[in-house]
Amino acid sequence: MGTPHHFDPTILREYDIRGIVDKTLGDADACALGKAYGTQLRQKGGRQVVVGYDGRESSPRLAKALIDGLISTGISVRAIGLGPTPMVYYAVHELKADGGLMITGSHNPPDYNGIKMMMGKAPVFGEQIKALGALAASGDFEQGSGTLETVPVFDRYIHRLLRDFTGAPMAVAWDPGNGAAGDAVTALVKRLPGRHIVINADIDGRFPNHHPDPTVEENLEQLKQVVIREGMDLGLAFDGDGDRIGAVDRTGHVVWGDQILLILARHLLKEQKGATIIADVKASQVFFDGVVQAGGKAEMWKTGHSLIKSRMAETGAPLAGEMSGHIFYKDRFYGHDDGLYAAIRFLNAIWAQGGDLARLRQEMPHVLNTPELRFPCAEDRKMPVIEGVRDRLSQSGAQVIDVDGVRVLTEDGWWLLRASNTQDVLVARVEARDEEGLTRLKDLLRGQLKQAGIEPPSDL
Repeated sequence: MGTPHHFDPTILREYDIRGIVDKTLGDADACALGKAYGTQLRQKGGRQVVVGYDGRESSPRLAKALIDGLISTGISVRAIGLGPTPMVYYAVHELKADGGLMITGSHNPPDYNGIKMMMGKAPVFGEQIKALGALAASGDFEQGSGTLETVPVFDRYIHRLLRDFTGAPMAVAWDPGNGAAGDAVTALVKRLPGRHIVINADIDGRFPNHHPDPTVEENLEQLKQVVIREGMDLGLAFDGDGDRIGAVDRTGHVVWGDQILLILARHLLKEQKGATIIADVKASQVFFDGVVQAGGKAEMWKTGHSLIKSRMAETGAPLAGEMSGHIFYKDRFYGHDDGLYAAIRFLNAIWAQGGDLARLRQEMPHVLNTPELRFPCAEDRKMPVIEGVRDRLSQSGAQVIDVDGVRVLTEDGWWLLRASNTQDVLVARVEARDEEGLTRLKDLLRGQLKQAGIEPPSDL
């Protein structure tokens, strides 16, 4: 029996631990999480874990505290040091570990940090994270004397990424955004054919050049400028911990997550006819129609990288992705999201389909859509609002997909309303074939929000 520890409830997120350093998340929390995780792992028969950390200033000390907690339960820790989150996922497979933990704040501001976890080869999320919180509060920890070993895997990781490169020389600009993938990107491009430019490669947890989130267009402005100025074929960007990818074509246009996924899917379906490709509920109808046209089965699933990984395991899908830029390959890989591995396969796919990303984007059916629209909604109101909207629409005979919130299909296109898994907000998105249709769909969404007592956002 150990000393009970109570986490700030705000840090126990759906997919990971995430909080503000030394306010809601500190060394004591990391240590207690190590004890709780180590206890659970030992009770499941596990003994050895991988630990890595990102480039934030607080990450080394949080990693040390986490390791101290793990060792105190009798766990053997293999520390792989600084790198992107997917390097931890890779190391769990490569080192045949029983689990893995990564200190990372992902794309959050510099004063945030967190912990992503695997137990076995599967992500730890949802109720499992709540269970770790309850275990820490009980103080009922295993006692033991574990070990710590430093195991360099960086070179092996880079080699593994390159193993599946089948493309040809291209001119590519790369922007890891001063995030944890900086060193890996630099090492990768040295061994790729073609002309490569890397910007913001220095790992700096203050993110001095721009926020490391490639799903926000303003964060891609610097990359766009380099691509156009230097005459590059395309640009690739990554988030703060390297598990998400963004892209711009040679004209400076953004290629969004579902468009990246469609290009990858078309390439894979040449080899695996009839394969199931999964995308989250926020993806464009262009993606789902495109997969079917390419001879595949398109499945719409819940948003969330842990939920997608679990669904891939259930269905045997070789490829999946999200609008947010998480791309998951089971084909020739391990089934987890890795922005750098996705980049390698993306270069392969572009080359196999003519070598011009701009043309691939331009040839996709043109639709109009909103970005993600987010608006506040109290945690205890989120699901009742969604359920009320779903019930009203179902009774009215509307065509509703309710795999994650409500996605409503009409002749104009579709609109989506879902509850965020990580924040006290509702998330909406609208897509139509033309301006008039977009206006009609927005009106429908606004009407449902008002009936639910929610004030529609000004940008809807």
